[in-house]
Formats: sequence, C-alpha cells, structure tokens
Amino acid sequence: MKIPRNLFRDALREGRPQIGLWVGLADANAAEALAGCGFDWLVLDGEHAPNDPRSVLQQLRAVAPYPVHPVVRPVQGDVALVKQYLDIGAQTLLIPMIDTAEQARLMVRAMRYAPDGIRGMGAAMARASRWNQIDDYLEQANGQMCLLVQAESAEAIGNLAEIAAVEGVDGVFFGPADLSASMGYRGQPNHPEVQRAILDGITTVRAAGKAPGILMADRALARSYLEAGALFVAVGVDTSLLVRAATELAGVFRGGGAVEPPTASGPY
Repeated sequence: MKIPRNLFRDALREGRPQIGLWVGLADANAAEALAGCGFDWLVLDGEHAPNDPRSVLQQLRAVAPYPVHPVVRPVQGDVALVKQYLDIGAQTLLIPMIDTAEQARLMVRAMRYAPDGIRGMGAAMARASRWNQIDDYLEQANGQMCLLVQAESAEAIGNLAEIAAVEGVDGVFFGPADLSASMGYRGQPNHPEVQRAILDGITTVRAAGKAPGILMADRALARSYLEAGALFVAVGVDTSLLVRAATELAGVFRGGGAVEPPTASGPY
C-alpha cells in the first residue's frame, strides 16, 4: 500500500491557489456533504468548534473518498496533540497562535519522526500507516507532512519574517479577527491598519518562499487577497452558510416576501 501524497502541499509549493471552506459543525455527515462541493481543502476545526481527535477521525474517514484535502486545526500547538492528529491520518495541520520562530520550530519537530523531529513512534496502532500496511511508512511519513502556522497577533506580525523562514513551515495563515483585536481594533478586521498588516504579511511570506493563507467570507476581500499573492484562502464557514441560508428561507415565508441574505462583512 502506498502512502497518500500530500497534493495540497504540492500545489502550494507550485504556487497554485487553493480555495477552502471552514468546517465547524463537527459532524461526519456534514463534512462528507461539503467534501463534494468543489473546494480544494476543508478545515476541520478543533480550536473553536467542538472537535477532538475522535470526532476528527470520523470526518477524515468521511472525506477520504473525495478530491478534497482535509486540514486539521488543533485547539493549540501541543506536541502530544499533534502526535494524535497525525496518527489518525492528518497530513496537514493548521496550528493557532504561533507568535515566534521558536514556537514554529517546535511544531516542525512535533510533526516529524526522529532524527528530524520528536513525533512519537507508534505506527502499528495508527490509521496514518493503515496499521503498518503502508510500505515504509516510517521512512516516508516526514516527506508528506504540511505545517501551516497562524500569525494572529501583533507579536506574530513583528516576528513574521523569522517565522516564515523556519525550515519545515510550509505556510503562514493570517487570522484577521484575532489580529485586529491584538492590534487594538477588536471587531474591525477591515480596519486599514489591519489590512495593511495582512497585505504586507502576504508579501513577506511569499518572499520567504512560503504560502500565505487567510479566512475571509467577504468575497471582494477574498479575491483581493488572492490577487495580492495569498495561496490558500478559505472563503466561507459552514455554520455561517447554514444560518444565513436558513434565515433567508424563514424570512421569505414569515416576512411575506423575499429577504436579502446578510452580507459577510468580516472573516466569518
């Protein structure tokens, strides 16, 4: 049996933009339904959604038959938690709240077996190796990992060049909501100073030969980030899409006429 190739990471390295969707419903049926919608990647969110390794495992299985790449976001950059998500089969992790190059280097090591890293050995019990049925998994695993780190604070922006330069970091993701709060503009992700920091950050990450990414439900802004050089852009959130569509439908029948759906004005 062959190890799955990380086609998402390969696309980023080749400079091909990848369009994604945030998945926060924490349900395998929802994830599978979204897997067939045409996105390049889906974030299975464990930071703000009620996910854990077991629920993420079910969603990884649900999306596996589809041509979409699952990106798993743990609740935090914890070495033991990284090990668990890799063992259940995730190959791409999005790690929140990375403020320094030292933190980024620790995550690089957490995603790799020794001597390149500190990922714990235990492939015989791991879905990642198909329980030791993948040929030479231990030799091949490191080469299929993809690490995306989130820069979502003023401190991270100040250290951005150093973070992006860390070998083994494949991409840097900007979190507009947290970044705006950290910069003193809470609830204002579209503030000119926040936008300037993000656009300058995209340039910095591209200059380091890495992939910049962002979540933005405002379609015009999402397109502007792609034009500025962002390579992995999530353009919506499943929970928001569901609530917006349901609110519009209810309004049609309870309000006596068509209702314009709310327009996204921020990252979500």
